[in-house]
Order: sequence, then structure tokens, then C-alpha cells
Amino acid sequence: MALQDQAEFDAVIAADDKIEPTDWMPDGYRKTLIRQIGQHAHSEIIGMQPEGNWISRAPTLHRKAILIAKVQDEGGHGLYLYSAAETLGVTRDQLVAALHAGSHKYSSIFNYPTLNWADIGTIGWLVDGAAITNQVMLSRSSYGPYSRAMVRICKEESFHQRQGYELLIRLCEGSSEQKAMSQDSIDRWWWPALMMFGPHDSDSTHSAESTAWKIKRVSNDDLRQQFVDATVPQADYLGLHIPDPDLVWNEERGHYDFGPIDWEEFWQVVKGNGPLNRERLDHKRAAWDDGAWVREAAVAHAEKQAAREFESRRTA
Repeated sequence: MALQDQAEFDAVIAADDKIEPTDWMPDGYRKTLIRQIGQHAHSEIIGMQPEGNWISRAPTLHRKAILIAKVQDEGGHGLYLYSAAETLGVTRDQLVAALHAGSHKYSSIFNYPTLNWADIGTIGWLVDGAAITNQVMLSRSSYGPYSRAMVRICKEESFHQRQGYELLIRLCEGSSEQKAMSQDSIDRWWWPALMMFGPHDSDSTHSAESTAWKIKRVSNDDLRQQFVDATVPQADYLGLHIPDPDLVWNEERGHYDFGPIDWEEFWQVVKGNGPLNRERLDHKRAAWDDGAWVREAAVAHAEKQAAREFESRRTA
């Protein structure tokens, strides 16, 4: 039976069809999805913190409303993804416990501080732009619930990217101080944004397996190149300088060449030694603990409703 199940699974993958929650799947495929979807969900939730930090300091009511809506969207993305992970037999509490214990990671980009208002635009433009580059591929993932969740998430992230770019346009059209603030922001976020795509494929633990199962469709390095090629002309339009002295258009390749990434910094952040790793997780744990009464009340209410419905049916 196991051989037949494996053959049917392999046939679905080869045909570019979707694996659904009720289908048989190898343990490795299930574990890889739980890790990847769970860590993707964690990234959305942790990613609310650097932007949420600016809601009370947004310069106008209009910008405050935009930022509140965006942070709310990110929370929704986390819920979509936790729900997708739950179809694999893991509970949300287990996923959150793995995050709090440090056994599940989240995107290294969210361990950097937002130091000025331009950072909110830069996160939308670069960070969400990098996320879209990666997530469009994931909308074609072989696992149905993950693929379908990504369709909506990509649409919303695309809007976030445009919103961030529009904010930077306004700043770069403003005073010299506002444009300098924008340049400072790009100088700090450019390299962490490139690190978002993960290590070189040869150094990635899970890439080969995920690609074979069609969970992911494009290599880390190819995605990074796509992002650079799309982003450099946008920076030129803003009149901002990409902080890479090696950045140059390569006519022969038809792509931009760019300088080496500081992988030591990347791995230090991944290992928990980034600028705000501890603060981000401490804040998340505290929010979870502070919200325990809400979860308990929701469970108690659901149990009460279920008991009433049972009693109503029993006496009908």
C-alpha cells in the first residue's frame, strides 16, 4: 500500500496538480510544509512589530489610517497561514510554542529597527517587494491550502509594496531633509532585503528537497536576481542610490551584477544575535501571555454554546 501511495503522490507532483489535506503524503513532505508554512506565518505576525511601532507617530491621520490597515493585513496573513498549517495536523498552539521556544524561525529582516518614518516606506517597497518576488512562486506550490492562501496574500502584499513606494515618492519630492532620510533608510535596509531570499542554494539545507516536491519553484539566487533587476530602476526613479559599489548592469547577462552579501551577519541574525531578536520574541511572548484570558474566554463561550445546542436538540 505504501508503494502505491508513494506512486500516486509522485504522479500528482509530476503532473503539477495539488496535494490536498486528505491525500497521502510522505512524512518528510508534511514536516517540511509545517516548518515552512509555520515560519512564514510567524514572519507575518512578528513583522507587525516594526511597523506597529510607528502607528502612534505617523505624521498625518491619513498615513496613520494606511499604516493601521497594513498592520491589520499582516495579522490576517498570519492567520491564513496558521490555518493552512493546521490542515497538516499541527495545532496553532504547537506552532506558537515552537516560535516562542526558538525551534521555529521567522524572517531575519524583522529583527532590524525602524529608525525613521521613511523606514515605513522602505519596508513596503523593499521588504514587501522581496516578499512578493518569493511568494508569487509559492502561489504555485504543490500543496493546495498553501497555494490558495498565497493568492490572496500576494494581492495584498502587492498593494503594500505600491503604498510604500508612493510614500517614498512623496518624501523624495519633498525637502532635502526628507530625501536624505529616505536615502538613510535605503542604506540600512538594502542588504537585509537581499538576505530575505535565504542563503546561496548550495548552502541551503532544504532547497533541493522543497524544489523536488515543488513546494518552491525557483532557487534563492534566481529570486534574488529577479528582485535586484526589478528594484534598481525604481531606485533610479526616486533619485536614491543603492548602497552597493559593485552594482552594474551586465549587458552580456542581461542582469545587474551586485556585490557580495555579508553572510556572517545573516547567520548571526538567524541564530538570534540580530539587533532586535530578543526584543521581538519577548514582545511576542508577552502579548501571548497577556491575551491568555481572551483565548480562555473564547473557548468557554464556544463550549457553552455547544452545550446549549446539544440540550436544545436533546429536548426537541
